[in-house]
Amino acid sequence: MRRPALFLDRDGVINVDHGYVHREADFEFVDSIFPLVAAANGAGYAVIVVTNQAGIGRGYYSEADFHALTEWMCARFLANGASIDAVYFCPDHPQHGIGRFKRESDCRKPAPGMLLQAERDHTLDLARSVLIGDKPSDIEAGRRAGVGTLLYLRHDGVSENREQITHLEQAMYLFCN
Repeated sequence: MRRPALFLDRDGVINVDHGYVHREADFEFVDSIFPLVAAANGAGYAVIVVTNQAGIGRGYYSEADFHALTEWMCARFLANGASIDAVYFCPDHPQHGIGRFKRESDCRKPAPGMLLQAERDHTLDLARSVLIGDKPSDIEAGRRAGVGTLLYLRHDGVSENREQITHLEQAMYLFCN
């Protein structure tokens, strides 16, 4: 049976976006992320992180650095009573990538590739799924993949023509009813 997912961008949704975060010392969790993910877990949603990681492609940090930080991040979720089912990332950048990372990619948001791969890997129902992102490219990737609920986490208070939230607590009602 296909189950819904909660798709989360990383920088700006899970952690405060300080720019190319790749070390534990610079990783600051966003308020309410642990209860949100725990609520989604309890409601039967798969929790999937989908994140562009152009810092790898630009040579700012390595894939090994990313994987080590991701392992640490997932352990912090478990320690706080929540779990991440999978993390998908795209290191490519068409203009600023170096070497093999300088390319167009169907996985780099706003393209829907990471979401569609997660759908295949985890037998997901995208129409019943939720995506929370903090950039227009996140929302566009969700739209292109057919994700049913797209929530735009705004940090600047500027109104957009899509459902917006200013705090993750506002998203919890989806999983608590």
